[in-house]
Amino acid sequence: MTAAEALVVCMRPPIVTRSLLVAVVVGVLLNAINQGDVLLAGESVDMAKLGLTFVVPFLVASFGSWSALRETGSDRDCD
Repeated sequence: MTAAEALVVCMRPPIVTRSLLVAVVVGVLLNAINQGDVLLAGESVDMAKLGLTFVVPFLVASFGSWSALRETGSDRDCD
């Protein structure tokens, strides 16, 4: 499978929806842990950290879905 084909699989609505849910839940928790003191003090947060804290769980969840589908051979039947 090429990188373009893998991207097409990862952009299917069920995978994107699940990955977004994971990113929101994990991102909120990680931001509370990593920048909670700054948020509670009313200071400005590090926007790069804030963004990455949501992007990384999204990418990990998407990759996990893709690799599971690839292992089972059902990467073409997950719609």
